Amino acid sequence: MAGTVVITRPAAQAGPLAARIAATGRAVALLPLLEIAPLADPAPLRAVLAGLADYAMVAFVSPNAIDAAFAHIARWPDGVTLAVLGEGSRAALAAHGLTPANATIVSPADTAHSDSEHLLQTLDLAALRGRRVLIVRGEQGRELMADGLRAAGADVTVVAAYRRAVPALTPALAEQLRGLLAQPNDWIITSSEALRGLVGLLEQLDRQQGASLAVTTQETKYVVMMQRQHLIIPHTRIAETANHLGFTRLTLTGSGDERLLAALQSHP
Repeated sequence: MAGTVVITRPAAQAGPLAARIAATGRAVALLPLLEIAPLADPAPLRAVLAGLADYAMVAFVSPNAIDAAFAHIARWPDGVTLAVLGEGSRAALAAHGLTPANATIVSPADTAHSDSEHLLQTLDLAALRGRRVLIVRGEQGRELMADGLRAAGADVTVVAAYRRAVPALTPALAEQLRGLLAQPNDWIITSSEALRGLVGLLEQLDRQQGASLAVTTQETKYVVMMQRQHLIIPHTRIAETANHLGFTRLTLTGSGDERLLAALQSHP
């Protein structure tokens, strides 16, 4: 019998994929490994968004960035291009009323690769030289997109729209992790940060267990147990993180829920 499919996306983005997996007959567990929270002070974000019409393009790094920003946007200004990384972000824009029918939306030409590198390859960088570009992201994030746009001559502003954090290891979360590691499962990992956070949580569990047991063997260490699980990963960068953390059972799918679902259905 197939194990559980563990979805580690933030809670707000997990529901649609969970429903589609459950419809295939697989058991699903939601394990949000990143908590998305509002900024402590949203004033700088509101100030930047008040001047959206002054930008040639606004790039959103994730659906969370879109949802957080649009809480402060009454109407998208005409003539401002939106740039996003993948299908999830296009769906988030559609939820706020923006589609290719009424807005210019750019994303990587290769839909299997939803990342900053492929977005930069898709953009007409020469057309952005000397023009203002806004990047909306979490409080921490990669600098590759901003660096690439600046190298092309764009005037780049970066603004944080939300905070991202690994959840605390509560007794309930510890119990859920132990239960999930008790059998082989398929883990959908869509963020390197989330995977590093998961390993950190399991290291805390190992320390707690080591303090309560006289002997802790490799066979009973939660990190080792996790490394034996099967990970389904949409991006090579996350796969590199997984390999660095000692994971070897990986299925690399490319971007998009359709590819994640296909990988689940083909994995024995």
